[in-house]
Amino acid sequence: MPPSSTILAFETSCDETAVAVVRHGREVLSNVIASQHDLHAEYRGVVPEIASRAHAERITPVLRRALADAGVTLKDITAVAVGNRPGLIGSLLVGVASAKALAWSLGVPMIGVDHVHAHLLAGLLGPAASVPGTPRFPALGLVVSGGHTSLYVCESTIRVRRIGATIDDAVGEAYDKVAAILDLPFPGGPSLDKLAQTGKVHAPGFPIARIAPDSLDFSFSGLKTAALYAFRGVPEDDRRRAKRESRGEALPPLLSAPDVAATFQESAIGAVMLKLRRAMERFPDCRTLLVGGGVSANSKLRRELEDLRNRTGMDVRIPPMQYCLDNAAMIAALAHDQLAERSWAGDELSVSAVPTTAF
Repeated sequence: MPPSSTILAFETSCDETAVAVVRHGREVLSNVIASQHDLHAEYRGVVPEIASRAHAERITPVLRRALADAGVTLKDITAVAVGNRPGLIGSLLVGVASAKALAWSLGVPMIGVDHVHAHLLAGLLGPAASVPGTPRFPALGLVVSGGHTSLYVCESTIRVRRIGATIDDAVGEAYDKVAAILDLPFPGGPSLDKLAQTGKVHAPGFPIARIAPDSLDFSFSGLKTAALYAFRGVPEDDRRRAKRESRGEALPPLLSAPDVAATFQESAIGAVMLKLRRAMERFPDCRTLLVGGGVSANSKLRRELEDLRNRTGMDVRIPPMQYCLDNAAMIAALAHDQLAERSWAGDELSVSAVPTTAF
């Protein structure tokens, strides 16, 4: 793949219909995203069948707008990329079928990429005038999203090894579930982040799952339960109630929704930063941190990462807000690097949609 490549990419792994045009693997010419939040709000979560139908309806208009915004035509496209894993299988199929059809009709290479992996490149993207410089490797990688919370050691943008992951809920999933407990609008994560800024952190706070002294894995299910009990009370049967009353103990007072949000956010982001600090200690040669995923838009996490950069001198690549959520620009960035490393000389029209991540 020549360095002057212009890649058109699709991303339809969940509920965002996205198409982007990226030049040189980093220069974003267009990045169009059609959200489905209005379709899923009454269900407080993404309904797979609704999502896939919406992708089918929206992908052509989004494609046309991406080309127009980029100021290019299909004749300028040198490769087509698609996030083919992981995600909702019906949603993935729409993007994969569209990418295959377009690549075949244009006679250009097509590459499928893992969109979780692609999140790690989100902080390397920008418009022509402000494309970030090339990071130094090896680097640490952190993906925090609704479906994934993982740590990686990155030898390059292509060679990535997972060193830690959630053993239950992802941090974004925990955010959404606690937001539902607090009856906040969908999508829950941004709503909880906003509410947390009006509340106070309750002492001693909610527990952080350390798992083991040297573990780099995450767990958020207990934190979610602590938020539920703080807001609605601890359930108890007659026997437990009688035992508590015999000791003269009262139930702990319930917390307000803003205080639950603030306390939950303090512990959730605290858990992420705890494991990140452990990773930095274990891999001291990694002086770059690549961050990606929807939760990288969280205001507290962004502040904590900025503080980490200022205190340690770590080269922390925090994505611009438009590249935090699922987007096609990051798909194009990873596809560019994969194509360059493999000295591409063919196509991949046999790529399949796969619901699970490859790493």
